Amino acid sequence: ISLRQLRWKEFPFGRRLPCDIYWHGVSFHDNNIFSGQVNKFPGMMETVRKITLSRAMRTMQDLFPLEYNFYPRSWILPEELPLFVFRVMKDSNPSWKPTFIVKPDGGCQGDGIYLIKDPSDIRLTGSIQSRPAVVQEYICKPLLMDKLKFDIRLYVLLKSLEPLEIYIAKDGLSRFCTQPYQEPTLKNLHQVFMHLTNYSLNIHSGNFIHSDSVNTGSKRTFSSILCRLSSRGADVKKLWSDIISLVIKTIIALTPELKVYYQSDIPAGKPGPTCFQILGFDILLMKNLKPMLLEVNANPSMRIEHEQELSPGVFENVPSPVDEEVKVAVIRDTLRLVDPQKKKRKDTQCQSLEPALGASEELPDAPLSPEATLPSLCLKQVFPKYAKQFSYLRLVDRVAALFIRFLGVKGTTKLGPTGFRTFIRNCKLSNSNFSMAAVDILYIDITRRWNSMGIDHKESGMCLQAFVEAFFCLAQKKYKSLPLHEQVESLINFCECRLAALRNKRLVWGCGLAGRHGALPATGATPGPGCTSPPQPHGPQAFTLQKSSQLRALMCRDRAGS
Repeated sequence: ISLRQLRWKEFPFGRRLPCDIYWHGVSFHDNNIFSGQVNKFPGMMETVRKITLSRAMRTMQDLFPLEYNFYPRSWILPEELPLFVFRVMKDSNPSWKPTFIVKPDGGCQGDGIYLIKDPSDIRLTGSIQSRPAVVQEYICKPLLMDKLKFDIRLYVLLKSLEPLEIYIAKDGLSRFCTQPYQEPTLKNLHQVFMHLTNYSLNIHSGNFIHSDSVNTGSKRTFSSILCRLSSRGADVKKLWSDIISLVIKTIIALTPELKVYYQSDIPAGKPGPTCFQILGFDILLMKNLKPMLLEVNANPSMRIEHEQELSPGVFENVPSPVDEEVKVAVIRDTLRLVDPQKKKRKDTQCQSLEPALGASEELPDAPLSPEATLPSLCLKQVFPKYAKQFSYLRLVDRVAALFIRFLGVKGTTKLGPTGFRTFIRNCKLSNSNFSMAAVDILYIDITRRWNSMGIDHKESGMCLQAFVEAFFCLAQKKYKSLPLHEQVESLINFCECRLAALRNKRLVWGCGLAGRHGALPATGATPGPGCTSPPQPHGPQAFTLQKSSQLRALMCRDRAGS
């Protein structure tokens, strides 16, 4: 439907000539693509898995606890089971016993999710060792509509990683439970139609209501919910502002890991596609209208029909007006935003109009482009539009840039011991109180612990999350009296300053060496800082010396991890 509206042509089985956009069903690696644009980022599926997402959010909560209080407290099983048990015992209150929800790491569509009141119930399942999971605080006081619990599926377009560009769909889906809500008790913990909002679960309930209206039924538009809230006097503008903030902060938490995967699969300087991706954000509104993030989906369903059982065992696909209204617009407008031909068309139109400027005769009406007949975009840019409000949160992004800089080998996602030592030396972080032997011990201890957690064993070395932990340790050693986020920012500034000075020093050294050999700058080149190039005879030898000195300088920078 979206392609018909745009008047685009689809090649479902590919073609010999490259396409402008490749639409993958699951991941970036569905096909080998070397040009154009692809609708998946490498590593996105791994980055938004429940355990990886929880770790990323916890890192941000450590740095900015107040800004990241929209994600429930989480523990990773099995390695954090003792910590979870200890925390529950410490926080125990005779008058109120909290509820927790257990979610398998790779689960989807509600598969394997269950509620518990006591940590001992986790051990009884017997599946945690073979299937890692996340256990979270269950939100017991959600906002209800028609006495039913519901969540929101919002569609978010990550258009670009560098520079970061984020869009949010102006409408989404509200997915309802099919049994009136009651706060969790030992008697109702297992009633999934009361507690779990997953569409794939509730559609099997006898109470599920398919509706042709966007305002009623078990699946409605989010805009219809906002209208009802507004009629009750709720501050809908503040709610939208809070949701936008939640989305931006979540993407900021995810981008460091994504950048590591991106440079591994699409190294700088090599041909490759650019990427974009539609994400599904699952958000729950609390009774006080505070949005809470439940999870992020790398492959949200874009189906616009549902199965209906006509007779026992006989099913038919029936159109869903609610899905069609929201999802068609999201896909269509995503394609409009990433359209690689848009700029070319604008340039062509401008060139065709130039000769007509000042002409007295009337021009015939030009045929309307597909863009002119389409509704306004349903996707609203939120970043970089609000970049000034959120840029201070991007500390881990800067740590990831240091990590990537010292990876050394292209195509890798883990830092070896040599790269870590080079990072320490180049940033001058070792001293009499922190020797290189201590550096090696820090590397070994942290890397070994993260590898024991079941982190990707395809490569040996230190993953980004382990490097972030090591970086935080170094920051706490160096700047003892500051809060953690100030410690980390101070160390980042220190490292960036040291590396910039080292780079300038090498540029001056390279230029000075070239000058001593009587070299001339290459065509279009400018001398480095403080360098002058006296006139020398033109000739092959002079150019060869300049080229040679540049190569030596580059080799030195490569060896140093620049």
